Amino acid sequence: QVQLVESGGGLVQAGGSLRLSCAASGRTFSLYGMGWFRQAPGKAREFVASIGWSGGDTFHADSVKGRFTISRDSAKNTVYLQMNSLKPEDTAVYLCAASVLATRQYDYWGQGTQVTVSS
Repeated sequence: QVQLVESGGGLVQAGGSLRLSCAASGRTFSLYGMGWFRQAPGKAREFVASIGWSGGDTFHADSVKGRFTISRDSAKNTVYLQMNSLKPEDTAVYLCAASVLATRQYDYWGQGTQVTVSS
């Protein structure tokens, strides 16, 4: 199995920036990709961004494209989410997820880190 630990959340004013980190451990040799999701109170979980572990191809949701950037350090088994120009509507619990080669599905999840953007 794969274990995920997020960090970097916090309180920031609108227009500010944060960088989230997610470190994977366990069976990291089988990683296919990693991604970020977010969930605000009373709302469904929303896809934010993903990155492939072999070639590093990225995909960003339209709602964050141009403001958020996903990246990875495969040697450290860590994925990052650089968040710029933050808006109050970005406030949510941000969750890291990982998929493995056998399934290519997000079967592993971190506990989440809170991001709060004040106006």
